[in-house]
Amino acid sequence: MSVRLVDLDHPSFSPEITEIRGFMDQMAEACPLDSAALHEQARAETGFSDFGARDYEERLDLLLAAMRDIDGLDGPGRLNLYSQLLQMLRNRLLLTERLARHPEIHEIELVPPVVIAGLPRTGTTHLHNLLAAGPTFRTLPYWESMEPLPMPAEVGVEPDPRRARSDLAVDFMNAAMPHFALMHEMTTDHVHEEIQLLANDFSTMFFETVAEVPAWRDYYLDHDQTPHYRYLRTQLQVLQHERGGRRWLLKSPQHLEQLPVLEAVFPGLTVVVTHRDPVPVTVSMATMVVYSARMHRAPVPVAKMGRYWRDRIDLMLTSLVRDRDVVPAERSTDVRFDEFMADDLATAERVYELAGEPVTPEAAAAMGAYLAGHERGRLGTIDYRAEDIGLDVDELRERFAPYVARFLA
Repeated sequence: MSVRLVDLDHPSFSPEITEIRGFMDQMAEACPLDSAALHEQARAETGFSDFGARDYEERLDLLLAAMRDIDGLDGPGRLNLYSQLLQMLRNRLLLTERLARHPEIHEIELVPPVVIAGLPRTGTTHLHNLLAAGPTFRTLPYWESMEPLPMPAEVGVEPDPRRARSDLAVDFMNAAMPHFALMHEMTTDHVHEEIQLLANDFSTMFFETVAEVPAWRDYYLDHDQTPHYRYLRTQLQVLQHERGGRRWLLKSPQHLEQLPVLEAVFPGLTVVVTHRDPVPVTVSMATMVVYSARMHRAPVPVAKMGRYWRDRIDLMLTSLVRDRDVVPAERSTDVRFDEFMADDLATAERVYELAGEPVTPEAAAAMGAYLAGHERGRLGTIDYRAEDIGLDVDELRERFAPYVARFLA
């Protein structure tokens, strides 16, 4: 089944979701995109008051201003953005409290992680899940990426209320965006990106995927991300203290433009860079972001957003061409999509070897089981068309020629 998205600019919803959105619109009146209000509610809900280093406030203020400037921001969207930012502030409070009670967390050794860097639709999610299937690597399930630490009143409660909240969020997302799973499947236990953890320090390109915030993008690109990757490192130590694990497996498109920072913050890491023809990749990634914009605005400026992501991907790939050799060959590899799809197990084994990890019988069996239950395209496919998001294929090919010459020629 191939689906063409015909309501990108003026989204349509089922009667059930329309009714829920009506309730969300009423709730949004009590959710201003205001720093003081967000901080006050985060303190009240956790009972804690120490957010850690306060340098993030400048970034949060700028982000909030950019969000308030979104054309067509609706009530459900404002509630959605408010809820996400509130959760990030709660995460900061819980993290700071945990570190204060357990300062030994700072001494936890982090084995140099394995990092997958690549754009969506280049095989990153498939490779991430394949490598995560076995017991070798520590990964983030979706629920843990959203709420790394439990609320004070929920410590030790089983079943974990964080999972139940994640189930509700995923169910609503699937109902409001019924075709999103065809682009990027999400479940409560789905292995997720640590970009969600980077968001807790309010410095990541994650916010660009959530909403159109060009002022935020400019600020992010103008600032060294090393301090924020160090904050990520601390969060990984906390999570390792909470639920164990020996070696992290990380993945995010953002890493494409942050290889020097990764090398500095995680010395000795292993990097896997995935590659695919950037023209269809750009069309599909931009379509995915445009489709998800229905969660916060209407109408959706489809062509404007298409151009935004064309330019943003160009910048990411240009950064990769410039910085690829920062991570030496003995600790990095390039994976072409066509070769990966031809023999995904062989690619996974190559990553294991590069990382110095044995493919144990348990790991091999787990990867085989994962492949048996996750055939490509089993949920259906999207009929991606450049013209549907205001892009021109020939212009894209010319724009991405330097990247193609370096990695795909």
